[in-house]
Amino acid sequence: MKLFVELIIFDTLRAIGLIVPMLLAVAYLTLFERKILASVQIRTGPNVVGLFGLLQPLADGAKLLLKELTHPTAADKVVFYVAPMITFFLAVLSIAVIPFSSYEVLVDFEFGMMFVFAISSLGIYGIILSGWASNSRYAMLGSLRSTAQMVSYEVSIGLIIQTCLIVVGSINLTDILEFQTYIWLVVPLFPSFVLFFISSLAETNRPPFDLPEAEAELVSGYNVEYSAVTFALFFIGEYLNIIVSSILITILFFGGSNFFIWNSSFIFAAKVLFFIFSFVWVRATVPRLRYDQLMQLGWKVLLPLSFGWFIFVFTIVSVW
Repeated sequence: MKLFVELIIFDTLRAIGLIVPMLLAVAYLTLFERKILASVQIRTGPNVVGLFGLLQPLADGAKLLLKELTHPTAADKVVFYVAPMITFFLAVLSIAVIPFSSYEVLVDFEFGMMFVFAISSLGIYGIILSGWASNSRYAMLGSLRSTAQMVSYEVSIGLIIQTCLIVVGSINLTDILEFQTYIWLVVPLFPSFVLFFISSLAETNRPPFDLPEAEAELVSGYNVEYSAVTFALFFIGEYLNIIVSSILITILFFGGSNFFIWNSSFIFAAKVLFFIFSFVWVRATVPRLRYDQLMQLGWKVLLPLSFGWFIFVFTIVSVW
């Protein structure tokens, strides 16, 4: 019994040791993004709160935590407050199986890639429930847009992931890392990398695919009625998904464990940071698509390309 309790305490501390740094990463990712956007637009970013604005994320977090919780009069209160919790919980849960190196992973099991893909698919429930529970036209339209968009691009993402798994021969994330010890998969599977990056932008509702949150016509979309802590949970969940997507790009195409003698976790973090920068860079430079263009890109361009590339790679691997 004592051993069982000690194991629970140990696993809990490990989980906290993983979740807290990720939440801090989300906080400073917002500052990172605002600084880059300010530089691109030739203006001054956050620079007042703390040295060089380094305390701005803490001030923003304190503001959201101290604000009053409000909800629309006609909203379904229970579902309204549960929806952001679902989004946040699922975003945190996907981090549990991420190997930051071949020996640094909270939960390492054989079906890690399937777990991450399943959790990302479930994230849509928090969004659709928030739009429905808000009892608002704008929120409902935003949640429906997000549902259609995520379903459309998840098909392409699934085919791209299967292409990588066929080459590796395993669905364990650690095995995928170790397979790329001497060569990154981006070299033989460069088309998969390009397709996966574009699909990840759409899956995380990032520009130019941020139609579910389009301020011009939907006034922030599915989260328009949310404020204070509930808005913060959606916000954290969205940015956690950006980090997870960058981590998956790194694991699938650029490895994470390698034969360098210096700390592989540092190398892994540098790769992830580069792809996070790429997400922000796209936001700063590419204009938003129309919704019909978004859906046509998903079903008429990315899906045929992903399927054709999957068949080609499957044939090569089978013959080889």
